Amino acid sequence: MKREYPPIYRESRVQARRQGETKAFKESFQLNVSCARAIEQAIQNHADEDDPKGFLFDGCAQSVLDKYGFQRTQFVLANTLISTGGVGFEADSLRWARMVLIPPDKDNQKFRVQADRSLLAQFVQQTYAEYQAQGLFGPEHCGSPSQNFAGKVLVLRPDRLAESCLSPQNLLWLAECGFGCDPNSSGRAVFATCLGNGEKARWNRLDFMGVLDEQYLPDWAQEKLTELRAPAHEQPDSPAQGGMEMR
Repeated sequence: MKREYPPIYRESRVQARRQGETKAFKESFQLNVSCARAIEQAIQNHADEDDPKGFLFDGCAQSVLDKYGFQRTQFVLANTLISTGGVGFEADSLRWARMVLIPPDKDNQKFRVQADRSLLAQFVQQTYAEYQAQGLFGPEHCGSPSQNFAGKVLVLRPDRLAESCLSPQNLLWLAECGFGCDPNSSGRAVFATCLGNGEKARWNRLDFMGVLDEQYLPDWAQEKLTELRAPAHEQPDSPAQGGMEMR
């Protein structure tokens, strides 16, 4: 079983006050700051002092991921990249790190990573490589986010699930209906079925990275897709719903 990590509070400080969740905001903020400092220390510990161009030894990112998890590490990196403009970062890892929304706050600078740009870029790449090693999907696996979602296989944003539920099976969903399927609609709702376990749920359009490019569709997902698209009288009994903890 995957380890669970404290949830990230993803609303602004102002919104936290309105909703009476200031404590949750502060606890998450302090963990963000601690994660940023841990990244700085890890980079310092794993940098090759004899390489004038800057080289980061393997295992640097893993030391932080073990303690803080993918989601918080990604959150902190995304906040950091806002201030760097992304110059010097590889395209795929940059898109992955920027995939999350950081609510604006005057204190966001406190959990920005202060490190050599080249070494930081290598840390981001190491983190993304560890993410890919789990077989998880990223924005590079998706087509244009402006497509109509109806009847398509969608990739759920990983931060919409608890970290212990992150798996390829839980990230692929078949969009069925909802005003949010239409990119030109003012509605947001997308009703979809998980290809991993058959669970049905209502999501918002922005909860998905986009439509999965067909070349990346796994065999197990194709089998489930064929089953779901079969006439009703040909479908086997649906599995029990549940099992995933959503954020």
